Amino acid sequence: MNRTAGEARAPAPLPGRASARPRALLADDQRDVLEALRLLLRPEGFDVETVGSPAAALEAATRRDFDVALLDLNYTRDTTSGREGLELLAQLRLDAPALPVVVMTAWGSIDLAVEAMRRGARDFVEKPWENERLLSILRTQVELGRALRARERLEAAQRPLGGDGAPAMIARSAAMRGVLDVVARVGPSDAAVLLTGENGTGKSLVARALHAASARAARPLVTVNLGGLAEGTFESELFGHVRGAFTDAKSDRVGRFEAADGGTLFLDEIGNLPLGMQARLLRVLETGELERVGSSRTLRVDSRVLAATNADLDAEVAAGRFREDLYFRLNTVEIALPPLRERREDIPLLAAHFLVRLAQRYRKRMRGFEPAAMEALLAHRWPGNVRELEHAIERAVLMAAGDEIRVADLALRSGASPAASLDDLSLEEVERALVKKALDRFGGNVSQAAEALGLSRSALYRRLKRHDL
Repeated sequence: MNRTAGEARAPAPLPGRASARPRALLADDQRDVLEALRLLLRPEGFDVETVGSPAAALEAATRRDFDVALLDLNYTRDTTSGREGLELLAQLRLDAPALPVVVMTAWGSIDLAVEAMRRGARDFVEKPWENERLLSILRTQVELGRALRARERLEAAQRPLGGDGAPAMIARSAAMRGVLDVVARVGPSDAAVLLTGENGTGKSLVARALHAASARAARPLVTVNLGGLAEGTFESELFGHVRGAFTDAKSDRVGRFEAADGGTLFLDEIGNLPLGMQARLLRVLETGELERVGSSRTLRVDSRVLAATNADLDAEVAAGRFREDLYFRLNTVEIALPPLRERREDIPLLAAHFLVRLAQRYRKRMRGFEPAAMEALLAHRWPGNVRELEHAIERAVLMAAGDEIRVADLALRSGASPAASLDDLSLEEVERALVKKALDRFGGNVSQAAEALGLSRSALYRRLKRHDL
């Protein structure tokens, strides 16, 4: 016979978190259901937050960390198909991928439960639920979720230091060992760090290493590509907005600063931020305060800020294109990442690392590189740096007919010669050469290169990604 909430026994402590009460998010449009769940779970040691709609569930999941979510699949707009619940589940997988989700439905549809599991639900229960089964499912998902997050934090902390498993940062060269030393010293602090270097040198990787080495590692690392933001959406993306703030604001939205509260905010491509946006960003960095678009309520946020750029910010400040006070605010410590051509002794290690990982991904048995192939890797200039090397190894793994990578499998680009005839180049090669020439002309400034090419910044970013620049 099932126990009622009034007969609940004291819960067993969770492994490794004896003093921490698991936090559960409950979503259902029926108040009596939420009250019954609250009465069941609170005596069992859960901290409970209840919401009555999919929008409220999304807002809660982005505002606070939960150990598990229990979601109804049917809401007032559509009470039988589960469509609203499935849409909510899909959105949660994007906004809070580490959150274990258990779904519930009163209709006993196996097909609906299977679809929910396919979309990422960890388990399901039927209404009316059995108390013991529901509690068992929730405790199991809390334990599994915490164990997975603990493992991910441990692996993330080990990677920058070359620990066990596949290291995210591989360094034999003196230049990169120096970078790792600075990461080890600065990582545990809350200092603002500016990461500089060419595209593809691994700035985002170092940002993840700094976050993993900090006391904020258990909280989110939120990344925003400032170069890809249109000026009209800048404030909404970074600071959030309230419903009705503008035409498409159909619900409240949490901005990136709020999402990173207690964690780390990584501002990529900071050098391409227009002056008008720089002033708005500086104010939040100086005060720790912001207002969502359309709201007069001031919110306080506590996030460590990391920034990255491939531009020469000293030159940008001198030219009046970047605020000196913002530069100083971001640049408590600067970490300059060397291009791959200046750390050639790392190429064999990086190539072997990528080969193992990509051979596993594509289920191919690969023994290594022919001597001539490794010589070609060492001789190549690598204008796209480590990112280009990874893509070259991926292409070689896919194209290799045997169990060793040959020179032909790598298909390394020698780059378009200035004297080369356009008749000898493909359309892709011509476009790549023009984009690269524009970037070189403006010292890596994407905004100026885009203007010279007659493109929007977002269109140029798409081409940079396509051409590995």
